[in-house]
Formats: sequence, structure tokens, C-alpha cells
Amino acid sequence: MKKLLSIIFGVLIISCAVKQKGSNGKDGKDGETSERITISPLDIKASMDYLASDELEGRATGSKGIEKAAVFIENFFKTNGIKPYFETYRDSFKLGEIDGYNIIGMIEGTDDKLKNEFIILGGHYDHIGKGKVVEGDSIANGANDDASGTIAAMEFGRYFAKSKTNKRSILITLYSAEEMGLKGSANLAKRLKEAGLNAYTMLNFEMIGVPRTQGESMAYMSGYNRSNFAPTLNKYAGEEVVGFFPKAKEFQLFYRSDNFPFFKEFNMPAHAISTFDFTNFDYYHHVDDEADKMDYDHMANFINKMIPALQGMMNSPTKEVVLNEK
Repeated sequence: MKKLLSIIFGVLIISCAVKQKGSNGKDGKDGETSERITISPLDIKASMDYLASDELEGRATGSKGIEKAAVFIENFFKTNGIKPYFETYRDSFKLGEIDGYNIIGMIEGTDDKLKNEFIILGGHYDHIGKGKVVEGDSIANGANDDASGTIAAMEFGRYFAKSKTNKRSILITLYSAEEMGLKGSANLAKRLKEAGLNAYTMLNFEMIGVPRTQGESMAYMSGYNRSNFAPTLNKYAGEEVVGFFPKAKEFQLFYRSDNFPFFKEFNMPAHAISTFDFTNFDYYHHVDDEADKMDYDHMANFINKMIPALQGMMNSPTKEVVLNEK
């Protein structure tokens, strides 16, 4: 009952009208006050309850479960006006005898010139399938890893498709075969590069389902010092949403998530954002990485705080996010 009341209370607060930051750092899209669509904990929970359900059998690449996840994401895109970037939503590839496919949606920018520049937002929707059996349970549902990041990217897509407040165009990119060595994102990054996509930046959302310790920044960015991405986002958010995490460098997280293939192909600012810091969740690649262990108030709060941060960067007249000199 306490958890239910917490979710309801979160919905009531988050559903209130809030102000958004414009590209000038002031309130409103162009310095004026405006209401914006908000993301609720219940919306997130509804998606999580399906993507991390036993029906999907842990979403291993090539499985019947990941096919169901792909159809769910495609239907979400269709329902919310997110268009396919290619002829269909799928970017298909082969891994030996295994068929893999990324799911790609696009929200066209509203500015005649800036819409030719693309912001890539992503997360991986696959997981490991089965794990070590615990009390008869063998399904590694992958709620935090990475249904949480997948849902964040989906909700960003829904927001911008409905609000039409992005001057630059957006790709919502959801990858399979991450657990097989970033194979899905590598395939897509290579394909987009060969097609001549004018990519500006890339953000990958990885394990954002649980909050960090009080007093820490809400999230952290891998490869923090490689660009000015984090301080730019924080400027538009009006607070430090994305901070520096020393262990991210120690564990080489920049190279271990789906941002890296995009950095490698495009040589542009491409980072992963996470709230998992190795102390706040005990079920990495574990059968207990379940939907009921996610903090939906935290997830909604994070996504809603990131919206004006992303929007400011998307709408700035120049490419202010740049790689730092080595």
C-alpha cells in the first residue's frame, strides 16, 4: 500500500504544469512560459511490466521473446506518431545463424535548416535470456538492464513526437545484441555512417531504473571529460542532473555500452548515461532483475528533468556540444 501511494503521489506531482527551458536558458521554448507533456510513473510501469515479464523470456537476441519486445516497441512508435527512419522500423543483421534487428524511429525537426542535423537517443532492449536458477526462476528479465533505458528512450520519443519542440531531428534507436558485444549498435552506426547521416550527438541510456545515494548527482555520464556534453545538459536542466563518476573511468564504461560504436564511426560526442553505480542494485545479469525492483518515481523524475536538458541542446542555433581536445 505504501508503494502504491508513493506512485500515485508521484503521478499527481509530475502531472502538474511545469516550465521548460528554451535554447536561451530561460523559461519556455523561446523564453516564454509554456506547459509541456510530462511522463508519469504509471506510463513507465506499464511498459516495464511487459518488457520485463516472464512472457518475453529474458529477451535474448534471436529468441521469440525479443521478437515480442520488438513488436511492442514498434506499436508504441506507431501509436505515438514516431515514424520509421528506414522503410520499416527494423534495421536487420545476421550473427551467424541468428537474426538480429534494431528498432529505429524518427522525429523530424521543426527548423528548416537544423532538421538536417540528427540527435541519436538509444538503449538496448535485449538481455541475456536465462540466468542461474534462484528458487526455481531461470528467466533473467532485464528490468534495469536495460528495459529501463529502452523505456527512457521511448518516452523521450513520445514526448518530442507529441510536443513538436525539437528543431533538430531525433533518431530513437533501440538495439539488440548488446549482450553479444555491442553488435546491434555497431551495425546501425556503420549503416548510418555509410548513408551519410549528419549526426551531431548520441546519448545511450543504460540502467536508469534505480536512484543513486542521496547527495550524489542523479545520474552520471561515461567518458565525462571527453566532451562538454554533461555541463551543456546541466545548463539547460538548471541543475546538475548528470555528474562525474570516477568508477566509470576506472571500469572503462565508455567502451562497454552502445554509445561507443557511434563515437568510433562518427567521431562525435557519444556517451552513456546511467544511475546504476555498482552499489545501488544487486541484480546485474541476475534472475531477480525484475520489474517490481524498479523505482518508477525516480525514473519519471529523471526523464522529466532530462527533457528540457535535451531540448535546449537540440534547439541551440549552433553545435555547442563538442569533443574536448585530448
